[in-house]
Amino acid sequence: MILNERKVRILEAIITDYIRTAEPIGSRTIAKKYGLGISSATIRNEMSDLEEMGLIVQPHTSAGRVPSDKGYRLYVDELMHRRELGENEAAYLRQLVLRNMGAIDSLMQETARALAILTNYTTIVSEPRLTHPQMRHVQFVPLDAESIIMVLVTDNKVAKNHTINMSSPMDYQTLNTLSVTFNRLFSGWALQEILDSSERYEDGIAQSAGVLPEALTPVWNALANAIIVEDNVAVYTSGAKNILGFPEFNDLEKARPIFEALEEKEMLVTLLGGDNSDDISIVIGAENRLEELRNCSIIKANYDMGQRISGSIGIIGPTRMDYSQVVAVLNSIVKNINSVLKGLAGG
Repeated sequence: MILNERKVRILEAIITDYIRTAEPIGSRTIAKKYGLGISSATIRNEMSDLEEMGLIVQPHTSAGRVPSDKGYRLYVDELMHRRELGENEAAYLRQLVLRNMGAIDSLMQETARALAILTNYTTIVSEPRLTHPQMRHVQFVPLDAESIIMVLVTDNKVAKNHTINMSSPMDYQTLNTLSVTFNRLFSGWALQEILDSSERYEDGIAQSAGVLPEALTPVWNALANAIIVEDNVAVYTSGAKNILGFPEFNDLEKARPIFEALEEKEMLVTLLGGDNSDDISIVIGAENRLEELRNCSIIKANYDMGQRISGSIGIIGPTRMDYSQVVAVLNSIVKNINSVLKGLAGG
């Protein structure tokens, strides 16, 4: 079925009205409010087609229609009008970034708070971190009869110590050979690449150090834990209670899963991860990977300092959120943060 101009205008009217009112809309209301120049009967026929196409749904037998997730997806991908943030709001965000440019944690906290106020939705902000950290140097040194320490230096120039409980003891000479072999093979590699290549190289590494391949299992496990530590990033949230202001979630049982997700840091990191592009991404309803957020939409953007150092901002609201406004706010804040952070990184 073809989505002609008349159907497009009716779909836009339904989405616009539902974003504003949270109430299903019928053909008579559309005819009165939106001046489409067609009768309510014609609108009703077109709405029937839109429903058949899965773009709108009828929540109750006597109610009007509301947009479906598929309808919102069509809207944000093809129909939504991009808009610029108002000058007062843009100036407010510029000043916020400039006031807090001396401390990253304050900047992230204040960004989350300001976006929650501007949008009236829930905001999540992650601090900047090094993506795909690379190994610069590693040293294995004995700690006691059963443990060694892995001193790992990545390209963020911070040395971190990781204690490893070994299945069999290794003397200083063996550990030194192991260190030399690791550095020769993997210096400059991303930590995840090293871990992914462990099966290919473990026999050769074990042979050079004079140990059995299975003796290296604790070392690979420690490397996996090091990746988790490197990815351990601070996440700031604000406006969680804003969710309760929407009629969709005034039932606490419906809102509970969302609050539970917002309390779990791993869930928030998962929510913000997975996309390192410069484009704003919009995840609608059932598209969410997290079951707890299937009744929400999430709009995400990344900011960066260059040299693979970046962070993310996410805004969570009901699926009828004002997508155009949120995109404008995110574009503005990311532009300001990128400008300031790149300036700081460049001295």
